[in-house]
Amino acid sequence: MKTDQRYIQPHNANEAMTLIQKLFNEYRHAPLTDVLLKYHNNLIYRLKSDIYKAAEKENNSQQLSDLNQMIQIMEAWTKIRLNNQPFEGKMKNFKLVTNNSPKFKRHLHKIKGPLNHQASRH
Repeated sequence: MKTDQRYIQPHNANEAMTLIQKLFNEYRHAPLTDVLLKYHNNLIYRLKSDIYKAAEKENNSQQLSDLNQMIQIMEAWTKIRLNNQPFEGKMKNFKLVTNNSPKFKRHLHKIKGPLNHQASRH
């Protein structure tokens, strides 16, 4: 059994970015350790080097802007976590999404009567 087969080999830049986004979302709230920081910096290095070169070869300007935004988010995560502050949000479609507002479930039902109004029940 070969040990080099345990790593996932992405076929293009988008696949690599999706994989790194998934990994980032898994560890974004984990306690900051030297091992995690080294791992995170390695991912940023990979985004800046080989994945960036692959995205340039694919000649997709939208993908390059998403990649730059992803690098900025991950570098901001490093600064925030080094200041012992929580990181609010996660990455979705290579952009930062924050959910600070509470979610309410709405169930609509029609009010019987001559007009077609709807009311929400909570």
